[in-house]
Amino acid sequence: MPEPPEGSTALSRPPPSRFRRWWSRRVVVRDESMLPTLRPGDRLLVDRHAYRDRPPRVGDVVVLVDPTDAKLWLVKRVAQVDPSQGSVEVRGDAAEMARDSRQFGPVPTRSVVGRVYRCYFPPDRRREL
Repeated sequence: MPEPPEGSTALSRPPPSRFRRWWSRRVVVRDESMLPTLRPGDRLLVDRHAYRDRPPRVGDVVVLVDPTDAKLWLVKRVAQVDPSQGSVEVRGDAAEMARDSRQFGPVPTRSVVGRVYRCYFPPDRRREL
């Protein structure tokens, strides 16, 4: 494989397929609970089909239905998976600012909307997650 041109960055993973982009959801980060990983205003792509064949894994950044308000979604990191109960514990990266499983307990796996796989905006923060 040829070297990338000077000033460019080689991707460690191939870009997402058209189908993956087609079934992805787009979300916007609104708070600071995932600092420094995600900032308010970051725009994310979420793979809604990521957990069709497997459960979430510890460390995955996921979008889930807020257990206290079903109209809202939260972006959190999976901290623990309990396959026997079909639940996950989620945490924000900024523990002091996060509302997560430490307040509302484990959430059912079916509440997970999908896995965040890319930050696509702003341009200087574009990257795979």
